[in-house]
Amino acid sequence: MTAPFGAAHQVPVQPQATAGSNLNTIAMVVPRDGTITAVTYTTVTAITGANTNTRSVSLVNKGQAGAGTTVIATLQFNSGINTVAADEKAITLSVTATDLVVVAGDVLQWQSTAVGTGIADPGGLVCITAGAKYA
Repeated sequence: MTAPFGAAHQVPVQPQATAGSNLNTIAMVVPRDGTITAVTYTTVTAITGANTNTRSVSLVNKGQAGAGTTVIATLQFNSGINTVAADEKAITLSVTATDLVVVAGDVLQWQSTAVGTGIADPGGLVCITAGAKYA
């Protein structure tokens, strides 16, 4: 986990074996106000990135009404961006500090999106870590 360790929430993610399709998973309802400090994805099997037909994964704050679009963290599996089976992969956090702030009741959604015809997402475990204020 990334310091400071305040609270961590782990979410199992189902595989998206069909390369060209998308999968959205409700990751959590935020229990307290705070700031997201890290997001990781540990895949069941490896993902090998590609430049044209690839996959993007993101953690999105849907807000309390379910209509939010704030991207907290995202990673696109272009060529050279890969995962190793059963090894945590850091998902790049937004560089906009306000995008990382969450309030009690916000719904966070994990999105696995095909780019072009896409590549398969084997599923795994998403870990969302928040700073001490969140704990």
